[in-house]
Amino acid sequence: MPDEKMDVEGQIDCLNKALRLQHRSVLMYSLTAGSVIGLEYQAHAEKMREHALAELEDATRLVEKITALGGKPTTDVASVTFSEDPGDALDRLIDTEGEALEALQAAIEPTGREAASEAVEHRLEHMIMRKQEQVDYLLRARRRP
Repeated sequence: MPDEKMDVEGQIDCLNKALRLQHRSVLMYSLTAGSVIGLEYQAHAEKMREHALAELEDATRLVEKITALGGKPTTDVASVTFSEDPGDALDRLIDTEGEALEALQAAIEPTGREAASEAVEHRLEHMIMRKQEQVDYLLRARRRP
C-alpha cells in the first residue's frame, strides 16, 4: 500500500469549511441557551450553555490545527438564525448541526495515513461523536410521548 501523505491544502480548506460552521454552532447554542422560554424548555437552557462551551472548545481546536498546518483560520461565520419559539430554535439547531457534522466528516478525507494525519482524523472523529450526541439530545428533547 503506497504511503498516503496528507493533502495539506485540501485539509486546511476542509477544516476552514468546518470552522465556519463551528463558529455558527457556538452562537446558536448560546442564543438558544439564553433565550428559551417556558417551563418545558428552561430545563434545557443549562444543557445548551454546556453545548455552547463544548462548541467553542472544538472551534479552538480547529483553529489550532489550521494554524499548525500553516493555514489561516477563517473568521467567516455561517448564517445565524434566531427564533423566539423554543421548539423552532431546537429544530434549527438540529438542522444546522447536521450541516456541521457533514463538514467535519468531509474533513477526514484529505487526512492521509501518516502519524499527523491519524491524529487529525482521530480528533475529527471525537468532534463528530460529541456533536452527534448533542444532536441526539436535541432530538430527544423534541420528541413527545
